[in-house]
Amino acid sequence: MKIALAQINYHIGHFDSNVLKIKNAIQKAKQKGVDLIVFAEMAVSGYPPRDFLEFDDFIQKCYQAIKEIAQSCIGIAAIIGSPSINPSAKGKFLYNSAYFLYDGDIQYITHKSLLPTYDIFDEYRYFEPFRDVNVLNYMGRKIALTICEDIWDIGDERLYTISPMDVLAKQGPDLMVNIAASPFHYRQASSRREVLVRNALRYNLPLFYVNHVGAQTELLFDGGSMVINRDGEIFDEFNYFEEDFRVYELKEGSNQVSLFYSDFKPEKQKPESKISLIHDALVMGIRNYFQKLSFSKAILGLSGGIDSAVTLALAARALGNDNVKAVLLPSRYSSEHSINDAVVLAENLNIPYDIIHIEKAFKSFEETMSQWFDGLPADITEENLQARIRAVILMSLSNKFGYILLNTSNKSEAAVGYGTLYGDMCGGLSVLGDVYKTEVFDLARYINRSQPIIPEHTISKPPSAELRPGQKDSDSLPDYEMLDQILYQYIELRKGPGDLIDQGYSEEIVSKVLKLVNTSEHKRYQMPPVLRVSTKAFGMGRRMPIVAKYLS
Repeated sequence: MKIALAQINYHIGHFDSNVLKIKNAIQKAKQKGVDLIVFAEMAVSGYPPRDFLEFDDFIQKCYQAIKEIAQSCIGIAAIIGSPSINPSAKGKFLYNSAYFLYDGDIQYITHKSLLPTYDIFDEYRYFEPFRDVNVLNYMGRKIALTICEDIWDIGDERLYTISPMDVLAKQGPDLMVNIAASPFHYRQASSRREVLVRNALRYNLPLFYVNHVGAQTELLFDGGSMVINRDGEIFDEFNYFEEDFRVYELKEGSNQVSLFYSDFKPEKQKPESKISLIHDALVMGIRNYFQKLSFSKAILGLSGGIDSAVTLALAARALGNDNVKAVLLPSRYSSEHSINDAVVLAENLNIPYDIIHIEKAFKSFEETMSQWFDGLPADITEENLQARIRAVILMSLSNKFGYILLNTSNKSEAAVGYGTLYGDMCGGLSVLGDVYKTEVFDLARYINRSQPIIPEHTISKPPSAELRPGQKDSDSLPDYEMLDQILYQYIELRKGPGDLIDQGYSEEIVSKVLKLVNTSEHKRYQMPPVLRVSTKAFGMGRRMPIVAKYLS
């Protein structure tokens, strides 16, 4: 049996595009003599469609797409993910399903049993869990067909009370197929390998795994589709962050099923570093956000600091230097070296830039408010005013010329509220909102790995918002090395204040940092969508009440 795996970048709700890509892959597979081609979970609709699933019209379009795709399945079978209607009068209206298409029609449907409701997942909101799982028979082989989470509950700490694969294993399958929509974070690739290998070893079966690739707003999918031999050996692993298509031949040996490649020699993926994975994920995230919304040009405020420098470099890589506009917006407090660093970076990237001084606008606002501020000392009000003037200018250029403003706030700043609402926190997409400040520096060094792009002075100088004379971030915050460790322990690992104090951090610093995090929730609630690269990003995967009193 020849089996093809198609790793495709789908677009949520873009049925014409998704169906065309699927049919093209089927035609390609036919030309290679493939018997079975496998696509990802919810391939027809894209993942996650979220509340589109509540519209009857959306579900009907999914079904019509499946029927159209089935017409291409003459002389070849396909496994493909899509929502389907639950015919029972009880339970949720839909299933998360895997269709088996053959001979021009739907021949078999199975459904997802284990529905994740943690982190970014909320599948039980829409789908009914399935219990009556059975193997699929095709060409004399019994296929244990599962959907994503169905094979992930295999560790020592079990989230579910049933195991679909345990049930299927009793039916004597010859191979496993798992179709998935498993989002990226920088540890996901290693976790995925471990889970798939454990399944192959536990059930003593070869495993064919197909994942999504591409970005769906804040959720990024890295691909990494995989084939595992029954002895737990990773036979092949697909490319990350790009579409891929490969064909395998499954042959009967004397005592076991063995895998043979049909038209290529598999090469094992080289282990990627955390920072290189984050870099490539962010580039893909920016590119797909613009492509899928039919945007072409980005704009951002370039300050000479590390965050805007890294954001500009990533945007140039994602969109091309002709499609990115940099605007320098110096104030009376902007240092000459910051302006020079910004200019050098724009020229290194060959990106067009303008310099718009905000002093005139700042003075005008000071004069306008002088009657009400008379006799009061300058404070954070005037600092925020500068940030908001810059935002007004950037959004004006965005409106006039059709740019999309990229937000440059990092995760450390967003965590503790070190940013101005309707100022530097505005934008259409937050590029670094899930990247801690120390990781931003690592990204800068990675970007400079082959040649100097970001000026060394930008990387080495003390971080500063430059909103008052001699200002440094360290005036308001702990050193970023310490701050990021505390934030990681609290946000990603959910450690409480006692745990952090036991680790050696002072009670005063812990109390201050956690209070800043929890009292800044209202700011994060109004941030642009944040590209998710960690295990716990701000946005849909971290749901906190705004008016809570806990640790605030």
